[in-house]
Order: sequence, then structure tokens, then C-alpha cells
Amino acid sequence: MPSDPVSKLKGPQKVVLVTGPSGAGRSTAIHALEDLGFEAIDNLPLTLLPRLLSGPPLGRHLALGVDVRNRDFNAGSLIKVIDIISLETEFDGSLLFLECSTDVLARRYSETRRRHPLAPDETPLDGITRELALLGGLRERADILIDTSETTPHDLRAEIAKLFGSESDQGMAVSVQSFSYKRGLPHGLDMVLDCRFLRNPHWDKTLRALNGQDAQVGAYIKQDENFEPFFTRILDLVELLLPAYRTEGKSHFTLGLGCTGGQHRSVYVTECLANALAEKAWQVSIRHRELERRAGGAHLGQ
Repeated sequence: MPSDPVSKLKGPQKVVLVTGPSGAGRSTAIHALEDLGFEAIDNLPLTLLPRLLSGPPLGRHLALGVDVRNRDFNAGSLIKVIDIISLETEFDGSLLFLECSTDVLARRYSETRRRHPLAPDETPLDGITRELALLGGLRERADILIDTSETTPHDLRAEIAKLFGSESDQGMAVSVQSFSYKRGLPHGLDMVLDCRFLRNPHWDKTLRALNGQDAQVGAYIKQDENFEPFFTRILDLVELLLPAYRTEGKSHFTLGLGCTGGQHRSVYVTECLANALAEKAWQVSIRHRELERRAGGAHLGQ
């Protein structure tokens, strides 16, 4: 885990307080910040925060998870703490609020069969209603507001990387994603490339049930005379752009590759491109949106 000295931080040391209703993705956001080099502490009592900040420098930016389970939680007190950090200390304090629609929160609790911390013996909706009332005022005070109603954990982590990734010294993160045009473009793409002109394995009955991660599918697509020139040119283009974006201070670059069903061609090209970039020492992550959907996907935690 990174441990850069405070003197090497870009600007003042940041203190990001992360809050929002249970089920909106707070834990995911905390873990994403930790991966970016932040010192992450979850559920720290507000009364202990002054002691933490007055102690020896931690050497990293600080991410603090705060929610209604804190025994001294109070929206007014949290706002006061943020104001004190920003106005009376040398820290750069900010509040990250993760919001989510009530029906989506209720659905997430229903699907995971978890009990709401504020309604262990009642319906999740009862707990959600109470929690939203307790959080009143924090949403309006938030420095950064992220709505996770239609967001996957992967999307939230990518958004956190875009917002805070420049504070890490890990270099620009690159995400390469496959998708189906039938379901529309994914959110947050910096560039989109269309693979629908390539030879389509869907029309081969022996390949239809497979996907672009299977060797047989890759061999079929590579037989298209357009594949090699297409791939060579997009790799050259991306290699040209990534250093330029990094120089401009961009911390995360997301490239989407689409085809009709998001199962064969876009998946294969995504795998090829991500592997080629990784071999050139870029920090690359892969996401196959439609394959995730078929696998059932994952839901945000707290």
C-alpha cells in the first residue's frame, strides 16, 4: 500500500468524509479511495476525529467513512466538523455524499436479504426512511455528490478514480470495456469504437453460445481481413493519446468497444487491446458489461 510522505503530496493533505444512506455504496467508495493511496478509516466516532488530526502526520490523504451506525452520529455535528477542518486547519476537508433512490435501496436490501441497521426487526423501507431523515442537510452541504441508483461497484470505483486518482502517484488508470449497442453506451466513456463491421461469430452455431474470451471465437474474428489493420490502428491511436492525456493531468481514461450483442467481437477486441496496453506497462482494467449482466452482476454494498 502506498505510503508517500506528506511533503510529496500534491497540495494540502486531504480529508474526505464519505457518507450516505446504507446500501448506496459507501464501503465501495472507501475501498476505492484506499486503493488510490488514501489512509482509510471506517466508522470513526466524530469525537475522535480532532485527536486524529492533531496527531503526527499520517503521510497520506485521509478517507473517513461516517454513517448512522456511529454512536455519536449527528448531521449537524458532521457539518460542523467539516467546516472546522476546512476553515481552522491546514487540511483540505470535503464531504463526499453517495445518494440513491429509495426504491433502489429497498430493492438492494430485498435482493441481499440484509437487515437495515436502523430497522433490524422491521422492513428495510422503515430503516431507509429513518436514515434519510437523519442524513437531512448533508446532501445539500456535500462538496461531491454521486448518485449510485444506476451504478455498479465497477462504475463507482471508476468515478472515484476520476475524482481523486490524480492524488495518487500510481499513474493514469486505463479501463477498456466491451458493451452492446442494443443496451446503449456505458456511462463515463472517454472514447468509443465500433466493432460491428467485423466478422460476427453469432452466425456460426458452434460459436454462438461462446464469447470473445474463448480461443475459437478469437480465431474466427481474426480471419476477417479487416481485423489486423483495425487493431493496429486503434492501438497506435490509443498509444498516442494516453501519454497526452496523462500530461494534461487526467487520472483515468475509459475506452468502450461496442458490437451488436456485446458478447463476441467487442469482448475479443477489448481483451486484445487491454493485453497489449498492459504489456506496455499501462495500468489497465477490463470490464465486459454484457457478460457481467448474464452472470447476474453484483450489487453495491454499504
